[in-house]
Amino acid sequence: MAVASAVSMGMGSLNFGLFIKPMGEQLDIGRASFGWASTFRSISSAATSPIIGRLLDQYGARWILAASTIITALCMACLAYIQEAWHLMVLFSVMGLVGMSGPGALITSVPPSKWFVRNRGKALAFTAVGISLGALIFVPLTQIFIDRYTWNTAWVILAIVGVMIVVPLSVIFVRRQPEDMGLLPDGDCFSGMEAEDFNEEFSWTLSQAIKTKSMWFLTIAFSILSLGILTLALHRIPAFMDRGLDPTLVSLATAFDAVCAGVGSFGGGMLVRHLKPKFIGASAFLMLALASIMSIYAYGFWLMFWSMAIFGLGIGINSFTQNYIWADYFGRANLGSIRGFVMPITLFVGSFGAPAAGYVVDSTGSYDPAWWTGVSLMLVGAVVFIMADKPVNPRVQYEQCVVERTSE
Repeated sequence: MAVASAVSMGMGSLNFGLFIKPMGEQLDIGRASFGWASTFRSISSAATSPIIGRLLDQYGARWILAASTIITALCMACLAYIQEAWHLMVLFSVMGLVGMSGPGALITSVPPSKWFVRNRGKALAFTAVGISLGALIFVPLTQIFIDRYTWNTAWVILAIVGVMIVVPLSVIFVRRQPEDMGLLPDGDCFSGMEAEDFNEEFSWTLSQAIKTKSMWFLTIAFSILSLGILTLALHRIPAFMDRGLDPTLVSLATAFDAVCAGVGSFGGGMLVRHLKPKFIGASAFLMLALASIMSIYAYGFWLMFWSMAIFGLGIGINSFTQNYIWADYFGRANLGSIRGFVMPITLFVGSFGAPAAGYVVDSTGSYDPAWWTGVSLMLVGAVVFIMADKPVNPRVQYEQCVVERTSE
């Protein structure tokens, strides 16, 4: 999953921003169209997330990941030949359908949580390192391909690389969960127990989880944050280039952004045994708000660089939090179904951030109004997120009720 996440950084996710300026100038496509492409990918991913989530619970990611990589690669190859804005939107919609869209994608984030319980935080921390390494490699490499071979050829090269790396690893190594292989989570031994009798954590069903306040506080907070982030994330790269900053330096800063994201994810995984995940997650909201403010005033290299770095830390911590907190709060057995239910909501709400920011700059010539709105949303999201306490599972509630009635 670390390798798959790494390669996804070069498959139209983090590196997409590098294509906006050259594609837009050659094809005469406005910034709002690129924002809508990102939005359509999010909406189509939202539509299929419940299905993919259930399939991950039932069958695992082995063949789903391989097929998703191939389909995404075919869409990338077709991007090399587009002529109109609607071609871009259609292809990104198809890429969204298969659910391989970078950090937090169900296909790459659910499997590690099913293999670990006690060491889940540490496992997700090491998995997140792949995102940083992938960004460090593929973001500058993308800019090199664009400069040397044109943006058209860059899409094709990256598509071929993605298939050659991810598909064999997925088919050979990926399995649904340890019980399928006669094992236990965290590498534990049975000591006379059967796999089906082992139950270290309570797993909520989707219908049970929906009835908790915690689920809805988390959903609202992540949705608000997603909307705020996407006013900035896609457009900051072309915005910095518009300000006269060298594209190569911007690509290097973007790569360092992802390195910081890996540091943030890894740090979150190491700290989660000592701090409540909601406090770790709330720090991400504040970091992202600060980074957005810095981006508004970043007309020189160093302020741009550090805004990217802080943004990366916030994204990394948030990515870890989203991957960890759902499993920690609701267990691993139905994790795909639960996240598959929530993701359409967060993706749909967040999907309007990128085109809205695109329309703002197309009509006013500045991203500032959209980015200040994003800052406000992130601060509101932090407050809502802090209110999401871990729910008491029904089994404990029943036992407490029995004790109370017995004492009476």
